[in-house]
Amino acid sequence: MIRQLDQQLELLGEGIPYGTLVAEDIKAMFQTAYLVLRDTGRRPQEVTRLALSCLEKDGDEHQLIWDNRKSKRLRRRLPIGQDTVTAINAWKTRRAGLELPPNSARYLFPAITNNTVNHQLLPGNFGRAMRSWVRSLERIDSETLGPDGLPLPFDRDLIFPYAFRHSYCQRHADAGVPQDVLRDLMDHRSANTTAGYYKVSLKRKHEAVKTLRLHVMDRVGLPSPMASNTAYELRSVAVPFGNCTEPSNVKAGGQACPIRFQCAGCGHYRPDPSYLPAVQDHIRALKGNREMAMATGAAEFVTRGLGDEISAFQQVGAKMAEYMSKLPEDERNQVEEAAKVLRKVRAASEGRPLLPLTVVSGNKTGGDR
Repeated sequence: MIRQLDQQLELLGEGIPYGTLVAEDIKAMFQTAYLVLRDTGRRPQEVTRLALSCLEKDGDEHQLIWDNRKSKRLRRRLPIGQDTVTAINAWKTRRAGLELPPNSARYLFPAITNNTVNHQLLPGNFGRAMRSWVRSLERIDSETLGPDGLPLPFDRDLIFPYAFRHSYCQRHADAGVPQDVLRDLMDHRSANTTAGYYKVSLKRKHEAVKTLRLHVMDRVGLPSPMASNTAYELRSVAVPFGNCTEPSNVKAGGQACPIRFQCAGCGHYRPDPSYLPAVQDHIRALKGNREMAMATGAAEFVTRGLGDEISAFQQVGAKMAEYMSKLPEDERNQVEEAAKVLRKVRAASEGRPLLPLTVVSGNKTGGDR
């Protein structure tokens, strides 16, 4: 749905009066506010109250400075992408040439007039502009197909500013972002609030495993499907970059890898598409380790080993991406949705201690414990 809105963004703010601003400036302001809302997941009032000096650079990274007034935590920092920074800076450049209410001088998005208690764009005005835009769009499709096989219309009442906060949080949960990291990103006071976005029913998990167990491969990219859901789940607890079939490691809950988790070089390694982001993250981490090793004058065998491991994981990622690209579109969509479910399950359980599994034979006289 958001992708469809993005494709029609140039219509946001059309026909909306706002003080003495001309039509193109009004559209630029509302469109920038939408992009910030979409990309940051902040509450509408946190976006509309952003200061003109809301950007801060930390090395090569940019952070958004914002106020969590709901919890009375001010000057919070949120990492943001370059596209969001570019959009904010483009609006700031345009804003600098406008005649604005003097009381709005320190706010990114100005008020309508100077004769108002609030000196910045009001969430209500932003919400009205968004509702007008959404209602004016000719078509917004849902993901549900009708009897004729065509997408049914999306319920436009579900599109409102605060919904983008939920979308941002759910998007990160679906991508497998660890729960504690997402809690920090959302600035949730309670971990239970964040945990709600990771809830997956047993039925959904079962269906996801049923789908993905058929798309497991070995370390060189050859198909190696799991025989059952049980086999997949018993082996998936073992390693962070895929499934493991090495018996002693599985029995120890993944704590007894004989080759120190150099999975891409192991014959027992069984990745599937749900692990692709983890593989890519690991490649980046290995590259950082190699740079550090080179900078500290580590022995050649150390840097060579890291380089070989990077190459091996790159091959795993490339084979998996190639495999996904060759799937029929419907099947690829099913695999991607199943992967989201399992990444969410893993992210929710990250950090919990895993106990080694040992089969203990019961005696004849003992009862159930």
